[in-house]
Amino acid sequence: MDAAAFSAVLPDAPVTPVVVSVPHAGISTDGFAGPLAPTLDVRCDADLFVDDLFEGAPRGAFVRAHLSRFVCDMNRHPDEVTAAAVPDHPARRHANDRGFIWQVTTTGAPALGRPLHLFEWQARRALHEAYHSAIATGLDRARAKFGYAILIDGHSMPSVGRAGHADAGQTRADVVPGDRDGTSCSPALSTTVGEHFRHHGLTVAFNDPYKGGYITTHHGRPSQGVHAIQIELRRDLYMDEASFTKLPEPFAHLRAVLAALLRRLDDFDPR
Repeated sequence: MDAAAFSAVLPDAPVTPVVVSVPHAGISTDGFAGPLAPTLDVRCDADLFVDDLFEGAPRGAFVRAHLSRFVCDMNRHPDEVTAAAVPDHPARRHANDRGFIWQVTTTGAPALGRPLHLFEWQARRALHEAYHSAIATGLDRARAKFGYAILIDGHSMPSVGRAGHADAGQTRADVVPGDRDGTSCSPALSTTVGEHFRHHGLTVAFNDPYKGGYITTHHGRPSQGVHAIQIELRRDLYMDEASFTKLPEPFAHLRAVLAALLRRLDDFDPR
């Protein structure tokens, strides 16, 4: 594991079935900045502070990326790259310009200054594999202890859809849980998550505009006792989107809401 790329707390004897992943809060580019556009501000599409939000109840396994998603996106398949991003890739999957390697930001600004060499992509793929191996370890240990495991994949989103989004110009719900249209976790877990946020006065829209990405698709296997749900939080709930700074009181409130959710799931059987 590359400690600069991500960190993982993986208890040998879990006290909760819950595993938390936060793949997009990091803004580091150390050792990987070469291909990035010199004008890129990596904060623009980062899920800033989401790892801090979920750290309010650090009882179970917790995997968080420190590298920017512009280095490599942990929530995409590593083969989801375009010919312009990785010309020598031997087996590219269909991808738009914001796949495993982002070519542009959600506002259309350039993210890459040049294409990646194959060895640069391979180094990023290795980090992706290590990140997901850590998640799998946490889930396996939780399932061995409790008979099931729950993966919470934490994200944040702009309050209004941007030009590069399917809902451009539309104001979003406060919370968007993504369960891949009911395929990545049990209905009971989705219902409980939705009810929790509504109880705290937040608006909830399942799978709109985000259904969940590679993490929920890859790890969510309800039939095998692994339930994965993505949680997107509207950024203006806890931060100033223009200055990239926390709003202290709203941040503390949302942190407490998330901590209460994780505690609620400590003894929740989603089966």
